[in-house]
Amino acid sequence: MPRKFGIRSLFFHRAPPSSAHGSEAAGPASPCRTFSATMMAENLSAAEEIITKWDPQASTFASITSIFYESRAEARQFLRAVVDLQHAMRFFMADSPVSRSALLVRAQSFMQAAMRRLQKEFYQILSANRDCLDPESVSARSSLSLGSTSSLSDLEDEEFRSASESIGAVERVSDLAMADLRSIAECMISCGYGKECVDIYKTIRRSIVDEGLYKLGFEKTTPAQVQKLLDWDILDIRIRNWLAASKVALRTLLAGERALCDHVFASSDSIRQSCFAEISREASVEFFAFPELVASKKKRSPERVFRILDMYGTIAELWPEIESVFSYETTSTVRSQANSSLLKLGDVVRSSLADFESAIQKDKSKEAAPGGGVHPLSRYVMNYLALLADYSDLLADIYADYPFDITTALPESFFDASTSSSVSSSPSHQEGDNLSSTPVSVRIAWLILVLLCKLDSKAELYQEVALAYLFLANNLRYVVRKVRGCKLVGLLGDDWTSTHEAKANGYAASYERLAWSKVLAAVPQDRLVLANMDAQAAREQMRSFNEAFEEAYRGQAAWVVTDRKMREELKLSIARKLMPAYRSFFERSRALLWGERDYPTVVRFTPEDLGNYISDFFYGDAGDGSSVSTSVSVSSSGSSKVSWRALWSMDARNLFA
Repeated sequence: MPRKFGIRSLFFHRAPPSSAHGSEAAGPASPCRTFSATMMAENLSAAEEIITKWDPQASTFASITSIFYESRAEARQFLRAVVDLQHAMRFFMADSPVSRSALLVRAQSFMQAAMRRLQKEFYQILSANRDCLDPESVSARSSLSLGSTSSLSDLEDEEFRSASESIGAVERVSDLAMADLRSIAECMISCGYGKECVDIYKTIRRSIVDEGLYKLGFEKTTPAQVQKLLDWDILDIRIRNWLAASKVALRTLLAGERALCDHVFASSDSIRQSCFAEISREASVEFFAFPELVASKKKRSPERVFRILDMYGTIAELWPEIESVFSYETTSTVRSQANSSLLKLGDVVRSSLADFESAIQKDKSKEAAPGGGVHPLSRYVMNYLALLADYSDLLADIYADYPFDITTALPESFFDASTSSSVSSSPSHQEGDNLSSTPVSVRIAWLILVLLCKLDSKAELYQEVALAYLFLANNLRYVVRKVRGCKLVGLLGDDWTSTHEAKANGYAASYERLAWSKVLAAVPQDRLVLANMDAQAAREQMRSFNEAFEEAYRGQAAWVVTDRKMREELKLSIARKLMPAYRSFFERSRALLWGERDYPTVVRFTPEDLGNYISDFFYGDAGDGSSVSTSVSVSSSGSSKVSWRALWSMDARNLFA
């Protein structure tokens, strides 16, 4: 070992002659300290050999290959040599900076060469394993691979293979790369080269975050760009991309980067916090600022609130994970931005529903629904509310701190119910835990009330009072059917639906009374009068009936009842009131007028004829809009599903013009 003997001679050489006083002042060297100096010198020599071998500036081979790829055992030896070199440098500084200055300079030169090697290795491992170090793999295995507090590079190859038998080749490569990165980072940080290590890491991993968000379909958008997007379909595509990307971006991309960063820089809390912030903060703030940009768009139509609710629900669902991934103080701006977007989206929802109510009240359309059928306003509003009910949990959160208050109490007749489960006539005095008395249910009930009040005013467009009642019956029955066919029934309650169905039946009864009173009056109801009737009286009475029935038929041929059940009930009710009496009247008239010349023109309708005519009622003319809206499809469970796009197809812009 000539090299070692040579180095040792630096410490065991004979001291030069000196005065007795000088010798006494210096004193004999401590055997323990001399031994330590010898060990440090040997460490320096050993480090010189392996560091020089792998110095990128020393040979072409070292500059183009990787020590971790060529020999993991030699890589571990290299890291131990660096640690030993650092210990030697500290010893030389503490022992005697003057007498050891040459050794210190020499050690510093080797340390710089070692750091050049480790910087190169760190960069190569990060670059070569981009696919293996993808955030999805890291986040999925963070609880297993990243949970260890010790570096995997400290394990022997056999031990590592034994520990990773259950994982695949890709995962094994990923774990090796992560372990190597952590070992290098720990070594460089301990030697005072943490900045160089972090700069390399941030440069590569920041690009991966940006690239990941781009691949997920997220495009950076400025406030000015959002305001200039006049075409809602283009903005909606971006919103859908954001919604589709949000969970993957947070739970996989960003959570994976956090886990990888925490693992690689586990030796320093401050470094891993600042490093993750530098990598993810800017991109994450832009990502969570997008919903706020959409919410700030000035021109909105009522049905676009559902996209706002989708984004609100996504952030609300992800909030615990947002707080977890961005828990560092260095990433507090991301939490602040997500919270700001959440608050802004809530504001937009509240203002949109207020605008929706105002739009119903200000509707100025003067067209009456053909045949007294369901008005387009009824269809639009109820489809809107049916879809809104699917967001009842989110609405409850949005309105949690905003109690419903109006200047006048809701009409008691609108909330007339026999049990305590109904909504109170005064929204400011809601009590109990019943679904129908929640703040959301009161707001829904109020919007329906606004609709019904508007329909009352539209009923005045009909000249026939009977048709106006039929219009109210059709529309209220439609409202009740919509409520029962979706989640609205859970908000408003069975008492509400039963009460309003009874009101719809009342409107139908009023229609029947007004539309058929003249026809029923033309049929003798008293059997004694009918028995004493002569031929002339029968002739006049029959002509009076013919005129009344023909007038009713002509007037009501185009009238419509959209609800099948109510249509059958009305026809059955009319038949029950008319047919028995008319059958007796018909038999009496036929007996009196049979054989008379004018018999065919006087006795024009047999009971069977009347039955056929009545069965043809309430279908309206083709294309009169009597059919139920096709934008609603009822599932097997009975709940109606309405898409916001279907709402928009109903041309709400013209509806509220």
